[in-house]
Amino acid sequence: MSGLPPSFLRAPIAHRALHDRAAGRPENSLEAIRAAVAAGYGIELDIQPSADGVPMVVHDYDLKRLTGETGPVRGRSARELQGLRLLGGETGIPTLADVLADVAGRVPLLVEIKDQDGAMGRDVGPLERAVARVLAGYDGDVAVMSFNPHAIAELAEAAPDIPRGLTTCAYEAFRWPGLHGPVRDVLRSIPDYDRVGACFVSHRWSDLARPRVRDLRDAGAAILCWTVKNAGDERIARAVAHNITFEGYAAAHPA
Repeated sequence: MSGLPPSFLRAPIAHRALHDRAAGRPENSLEAIRAAVAAGYGIELDIQPSADGVPMVVHDYDLKRLTGETGPVRGRSARELQGLRLLGGETGIPTLADVLADVAGRVPLLVEIKDQDGAMGRDVGPLERAVARVLAGYDGDVAVMSFNPHAIAELAEAAPDIPRGLTTCAYEAFRWPGLHGPVRDVLRSIPDYDRVGACFVSHRWSDLARPRVRDLRDAGAAILCWTVKNAGDERIARAVAHNITFEGYAAAHPA
């Protein structure tokens, strides 16, 4: 596996693409993706599976918030999901293949695979292998990450040449009420970084002072962070992070 391409450390990374529902750009939509490309930002996007196993670019497990429909994302086929217009936009939920074809290597893509085990456990594999198949041969800078280290271990086997990392945070109980306490305690220390062959973490920006994050940086890990929402917080985050993931404001391109 190669390290994280330098493009991921230059332009700020738009969280769920450059979204603004009021402006007709719902999160993770083709409209938001095209806006990010036009502005020269990298793009972070989320992956959930359709009923027929197709990697779909959508954050939530449920359809309600983003489409007004009811039921789980994985309860509909890819074709059905593509036909559900995202609230505030004109297009449906895109497939990962749709996004790759649209971006065509013009900006880096940071692909987060959402946990499908439900408890950050080992019940993973089909989605990760499907993502690997879609990314095979893509001629552009791309990296994959997940909160679930077992998902990234699967990616290491399915797509060993694609840079991979872990999405990380302090795992406070109030933010993760559905996750078993001992699991939170283990994940908090980022113990799987070397095991999964990671080359970066994307850590919650407000927790970047954690000693483990600084140790990883000192050992050569690329440190990204999520999700910065104003210029003041960006200045704080950049004291540790090599780059930011942002939303809700126009992050400045470094000189």
